[in-house]
Amino acid sequence: MPSYLLRRLGFLLVSLALASVVLFLLLRTLPGDPANALTSVGATPEQIEAARQAIGTDRPVPEQFVHWLSQLATGDLGTSFVSSLPVAPEVTARLDVTLPLTGAAFLLAVLIAVPAGFLAAYRSRTWYGSVLSAVSQLGIAVPVFWLGMILVAVFALNLGWLPAGGFPQDGWADPGAAVEALVLPVVTVALVMSASLIRYVRSATLDVLGSDYLRTARALGSSFGRAMWRHGLRNASVPVISVLGMELASTLLGAVVVESVFALPGLGSLLATGIAQHDYPVIQGVLFVSTLAVLLIGFAADLVQRLIDPRLRGRLSGGAR
Repeated sequence: MPSYLLRRLGFLLVSLALASVVLFLLLRTLPGDPANALTSVGATPEQIEAARQAIGTDRPVPEQFVHWLSQLATGDLGTSFVSSLPVAPEVTARLDVTLPLTGAAFLLAVLIAVPAGFLAAYRSRTWYGSVLSAVSQLGIAVPVFWLGMILVAVFALNLGWLPAGGFPQDGWADPGAAVEALVLPVVTVALVMSASLIRYVRSATLDVLGSDYLRTARALGSSFGRAMWRHGLRNASVPVISVLGMELASTLLGAVVVESVFALPGLGSLLATGIAQHDYPVIQGVLFVSTLAVLLIGFAADLVQRLIDPRLRGRLSGGAR
């Protein structure tokens, strides 16, 4: 296991380094000049060139890249071209919204999808099992922004139970208002996420229900619940954990859509503002932190899979393949 951890950490660092290179180079190929956001309409070429010198985009790309890497090595994400403020504190402040939103939505989606997926598989030949499967298929086709607008129209505009959007200026200093502001976004993301998770849980459960080892355990006298707990749960959870990692990562990356619908000051809105202003340090900072989070989620999911499945641990120690 220690040797695997070292290899996996090495792979994570290499992936992060490659992602940093690709991120930096692709950003420089996009149309638009960041200096235009710093100058007024009708600025002279001399003024535009002075703006480029002020933000450092007049330097060769390799020099800019080395400078950015040297900043990353110290935990510095750079300084915004537009606001002239450090990017790292701004990203940290926006995580106070994005992380609770993503984490709560993920937890709620799991609480919905696991029992619903198991029931859809266990009662697959009943009408309600078929209904659960159909609802999950329908939920996958529903755009998250459309569902968000529907929930706003019903629970905020018509019933007035919850705010339609925004976040309290004091943030989590006013926990009641902060929680209220996140209820609709969390439910929106959770419903969309749980729709796809139900399918995967159902598929994994069906594989277990039709397995030889479960039938053998039942034949030896174990009850269905005991056989599922001792033999089925572990085998069914291995593929589901991988999917959970991908869903959590995609939810984090897709926060820009939900935060735009509900006007939340999270990473998504910061990224959208940075793109509109061609603010390279802001865009790089948000995407770098998001990429790091996705890689860490994948790393954690991989470890959990190997802790659960002894066959994978055997491969790590050089056992039979």
